[in-house]
Amino acid sequence: MSALAERPSALSLTENRSALSARPWRSLAIASDIVAIEADWRALEMHALVTPYQAYGWVQPFTETVGAAHGMDFRYAVLRDALAQAIAILPLVITRRNGIRFAEFIGGKHANYHMGLYAPDFAAALDAGTTHRMLDEIGAAIGGLDAFVFVNQPTLWQGIANPTALLAAGPSPSGAYKLALTPGDSDGALRRAMSSHAHKKLKNKRNRFASFGASRLVKAQSEAEINSVIHAFLIQKAARFRAMGVPDPFADPAMRSFLQRAAATGGAVAPALELYSLDVEGHSVATYVGAVQGQRFSGMATSFDMDSEIAKTSPGEILLVDLIKLKGNAGISVFDLGVGEARYKTTICDDRDELVDTFLPLTVKGRAFAGVARAKRALKRRVKSSPVLLKLAQRASGWLNRGRSASEE
Repeated sequence: MSALAERPSALSLTENRSALSARPWRSLAIASDIVAIEADWRALEMHALVTPYQAYGWVQPFTETVGAAHGMDFRYAVLRDALAQAIAILPLVITRRNGIRFAEFIGGKHANYHMGLYAPDFAAALDAGTTHRMLDEIGAAIGGLDAFVFVNQPTLWQGIANPTALLAAGPSPSGAYKLALTPGDSDGALRRAMSSHAHKKLKNKRNRFASFGASRLVKAQSEAEINSVIHAFLIQKAARFRAMGVPDPFADPAMRSFLQRAAATGGAVAPALELYSLDVEGHSVATYVGAVQGQRFSGMATSFDMDSEIAKTSPGEILLVDLIKLKGNAGISVFDLGVGEARYKTTICDDRDELVDTFLPLTVKGRAFAGVARAKRALKRRVKSSPVLLKLAQRASGWLNRGRSASEE
């Protein structure tokens, strides 16, 4: 069954007229077939509050590659108004862990921002109480859920409060770094955000980089170019994670399929992912994967060739700055570098999206689970805010993963 029958959730016999008028949606349906709601999704996406990671072009290939490979269970909550127009879609994956069944936003660690799609007026009409009620109804419609777990949610999007972030238990362990661009004047944005010392260092790196030969920034457009950039990206990422002694999240073969599908060109709609490579004498020395939605370009992942002498010139940083200039000239108004702390992010960006976590229990089991999940995230936030604790945690992670790899061999 592709979807539960759509029912007017506002027409329960136990509810009075005042309750009906207070609810800013008329009906709710739960779909399990994303293709069946493509037209509604794309129509809503045209004007909705939506991050690049909830664009149909990102979610659909993710579900059909990574999701299919791992047997993920997807549900799409579609809320409509009195004219039967979709005013919100919450793309959810149902996760089972230790006897607990909970719903999360689709994408996991591969999506920097987690939230639903909302018509702006609808999102503005939701307060904490009505958002709680909305999630209660979604949970009841899905059935058998113990909790909702929503992490890395922006508190605001396009200046409007993110409804599910209103129920947040606290800030996420990390924020997301971004840079506002003035169309046609990306150099001005970089001058504003970067210190004179950072500009001088970058200039020196560029001079050394130029000594290695002719270079060019390549946007992958043909199938051959897309496959070439993905191949370089995966090799460079594997080397990086191996050096760090941590598992490579891109080693999953399904991730290659996802990148290929989401970046494929030639369709009626522009691809959700764009792939770039900085080539020197025909060899990729750095790559960049970005998710695109409207006037926002969101950095999803980057890599560089660690085995080359060119690595000492920071080719990844050079690629990023050139890409920011390219996007600024193309009319992009916001360039974000995603979630997590890194020196290059604080060097280039002068603003952040504050992120929060929501844990909403629906059952007694869910209440206990939400409490544990909340405590884990709070501990992670404390570790990340302390350089000493973070260094110890990274060392411990490296030891554990090296031990695991040795035992597997």
